[in-house]
Order: sequence, then structure tokens, then C-alpha cells
Amino acid sequence: MTRPHVLALVQAGGAGGRMDVLTRERAKPSLPFAGVYQLVDFPLSNLANSGITDIWLSVQFQGASLGEGVSNGRPWDLDRNRGGLRLLMPQEGTGGTDEEGFAQGNADELYRFRDQVAADGPTELVVLSADHVYRFDVMAAVETHRRTAAECTIVTTEIPVEEAGDHATVAADDDGRVTDFAYKPDDPATGTVATEIFVYDPDVLVPLLEELHRELGAEAPAGDSGLGDYGEHLVPRLVERGRTFVHAMPGYWKDLGQPHKYVAAHHDVLTDDLDVLNDPDWPILSHQQQRAAARVLDGASVVDSLLSPGSRVAGTVTRSVIGPGVVVEERAVVRDSVVFRDTRIESGARVSWTVVDQDCVVGAGAVVGSPDADPDDSDAITLVGLRSTVGPDVRVEAGARLEPGTTA
Repeated sequence: MTRPHVLALVQAGGAGGRMDVLTRERAKPSLPFAGVYQLVDFPLSNLANSGITDIWLSVQFQGASLGEGVSNGRPWDLDRNRGGLRLLMPQEGTGGTDEEGFAQGNADELYRFRDQVAADGPTELVVLSADHVYRFDVMAAVETHRRTAAECTIVTTEIPVEEAGDHATVAADDDGRVTDFAYKPDDPATGTVATEIFVYDPDVLVPLLEELHRELGAEAPAGDSGLGDYGEHLVPRLVERGRTFVHAMPGYWKDLGQPHKYVAAHHDVLTDDLDVLNDPDWPILSHQQQRAAARVLDGASVVDSLLSPGSRVAGTVTRSVIGPGVVVEERAVVRDSVVFRDTRIESGARVSWTVVDQDCVVGAGAVVGSPDADPDDSDAITLVGLRSTVGPDVRVEAGARLEPGTTA
């Protein structure tokens, strides 16, 4: 009998365009979360805690920095001689012209890796995104996949219907068989959405990817297989075949792919870890520089906030996340914001509904963002790019985007 072999592919290569200036010079999965984590830590930790240790991490945009951030898998005990973490980089000269360079969607990426998957010979292929915060036993979905003899299993969660149009909505019958799948519908009929965690039967997936390429590739431009994202052709075709099932994810799940959702997810964990961040039996692990404890100085005020190691607060921090090494000087106010590592908020500055990238300076008396910004509107969240400087007494309007290296 063949021993079951689960292979996981974490798709972490997207440029993250919706996060604007925050992803100009970093891969979106390397964005920090809650001060001491990166987004990519969540799929890697959930897989390792689930007992899945054969993991491929696909890196494309700013792949070198992402590779450094996962430290060869060491935090998750994945730096091993057999199995463990393997980084997949874009290549040239290894296939047809429609397989060169960056993938043009997550299904297109699966097509490019099909031969490597077939050669590895897994019994199940788990494919995950790296844009979400959650706690989940991935093997529970694999067991559902096996029990139902599925060709594809979609892990789902429930969100408000008004937000479902940003995702793929899923409907299933009483047996869990998917009966309807709509990719980013204009008028969603349900709040049941795909979490972008899928379990595939590789013996079905690989031939199907090739079949779709034969149908779509001729009309696609050079460097593009035509498959696009999973919701355009791949999963709808699998649903048509009648062997796609759902597995519901319990607990918290949040997509952090847009600025307002990124800030909202940080708000969610300010006063409660939501059974995600602080379970000693299911730790979220990360590769982070060791720093001294945070300091809160006399006269400071910190309310419903997270302070990371190495930070120093002498001003006011309210409903915000202060990254490692951040300094908030006296009389400075940081409200409803996320500040990345090694940034300085100088005396008298005010920062509201803003994400400030690392190695920035907000000068004395400057005003960045507005306390009256609409938290449900991405365009109202102010973004300050990497290594930017906001000069003393400068005002940066709500919703502004400062490119990396800006001096305002």
C-alpha cells in the first residue's frame, strides 16, 4: 500500500498591487502583522502544526526578501534533509514560452509546476494563499477530501454577504458537494466564501491543467498559459465534474489584501487573540530579530494597543500596533494605525488611520491622516511608504499615498 504523502504549495508570489506603496519593494506575504509576525507565517505555521512538513513556497515578486524572511524554514522545523521547505522561483529556459517568467495568476502558476508535482507523486496537493490570518488544522480538510473521494475540496468560511464580492462564493448540498461556485460575483447570493485553501487530487489536477491549457493557451499572450486565477477556469471545471466538496473552517479568518482590511484585522486582535495568536499547542511561529522589551515612559498613555519588542513610547498610543524598535516621542499621538519597525514618530506629531512603513520619520508637529477617516474605505486609509520622511509640521491628507523614499 502506498503511504499517504501530502504536499503543500503556498502561493506567495503575488505583487500585492491593492496594498499600493506598502508592496512596492516587498512581497505581500512579508507584510508584518500584529507587530511580530509576517503574513506568510500563518500558512507555514498552520501546515507545520497540522503535521504537514513537505511544503513548497512559491516566490516571485521580491522573492529574495521573502526567502530571507522564512529563514529556510527554521522557525517551523522545516530546514531538513528530506522534505521540509522548498522555495520555488520563476525560471527561464525550462519550458515553453508560456511558462517563462512570472505566473499570470494562481492557476497559471499551478500549470507551471504541474511536472514537479507529478514527479513528487503526492496523494494530495494542498494549495494555500499567504494573504490571510487564521488558525486551522489543514489535515482536517485532507480527511474530508479522502472521506468524500473528492477531486477538489474547498475550505470555506462565513463572512458578511456585502463583503463576499471580493472572494469566490460557494454553495453546497447536504452532502457537502459543491453545487455553485461564483468567482468575485457582482451580486453575491451567500456569505460562504473560499478561504483560498484547496485540497486537490493530483492525478486529476495535472491532466486537467493540461486540458485547460490546450483550450485556452492559443488565445493567450506569450508568457501566459491562459489559465489565470483559480476561480476563472480551474475550479469551475472541477465543479462541473461533480466531485468538488466543501470543508468549513471554524473560527476567525480574515483577508488582509486591502488597506482597510489590513487595518481592520489589526483592530480585531488588539484586545483578544481570537484563538489565533496565543495558543501554546498551536503556535504561530516567525523569524524575527531578538530585541529588548518594550518601554512605556512616564507620562505616556497606551490604550487597547500592541507594543512590539524594542519599542519606546513616551506619547499617546490608542487602538494601534507599534512595531519593533518604533519610537513614539512625548506629545506624539498615534491613533487607529499600524506602524512598522524602526520608525520614529516625533514630538507633537499626530498619526490617524494610517499604515506607516518601516524606517520612516514623521516629523515634529506633522499631521498624517485624519481621525475622521472612514475605516471601511481603503481610499481613506493613509499609506506612508518605506524609508519616507514627513517633515516637521507637514500635513498629509487622509487617503494619501507616499511612495517609498518620499520626503514630504
